[in-house]
Amino acid sequence: MNFRQILTAPNQLTLLRMIFLPFIVIYLVKHDFKWALALFIFAGMSDGLDGLLARTLHQQTVLGQYLDPIADKLLMSTMFLVLSIERMIPWKYTVLVFSRDVSILLISGVLFMIAGLRDFRPSIFGKANTFAQVAAVFFVMLLPVKPIVIIQIAAKIFLRATFFFTIVSAVHYALLVQQRLHAPVREAQLKS
Repeated sequence: MNFRQILTAPNQLTLLRMIFLPFIVIYLVKHDFKWALALFIFAGMSDGLDGLLARTLHQQTVLGQYLDPIADKLLMSTMFLVLSIERMIPWKYTVLVFSRDVSILLISGVLFMIAGLRDFRPSIFGKANTFAQVAAVFFVMLLPVKPIVIIQIAAKIFLRATFFFTIVSAVHYALLVQQRLHAPVREAQLKS
């Protein structure tokens, strides 16, 4: 790996997002929800900005392709875990989010080692799942800051959307993996 990849602006933003994570957790545990929410919003904005910078500055790197989704998964999994420990998100959502993410990471690693598959772009269902997770965490953290009914309703809606899209995206991912594994077999059969 080229050391200069770490120094690109998008990768620096991704690393900064990872550095902010412990501080978000500290503020959450201290029940300082305003600061936790502010840092979470900043982390979300940096996620969008690093992708934009990578494309506009032509600084897309192999490191960034791996680092960005790892930072995203680390942020969201940690948020769900801490918010469940703080009894702000029911455990069933956290268990489901963790199960899906760990399964995808393990399957991706195995497929890379066995079959050399490495292109695991998120599907439309995966993107919908990520959006639902981010929105759920945002509204759950906003609720103690602004305890009004509409925010409570939004938190419930996005938690349920997270539940739905986590299952749908996991099934879709499994189908895509199966299809990709059978593709080389079909190509070999057509050639013979």
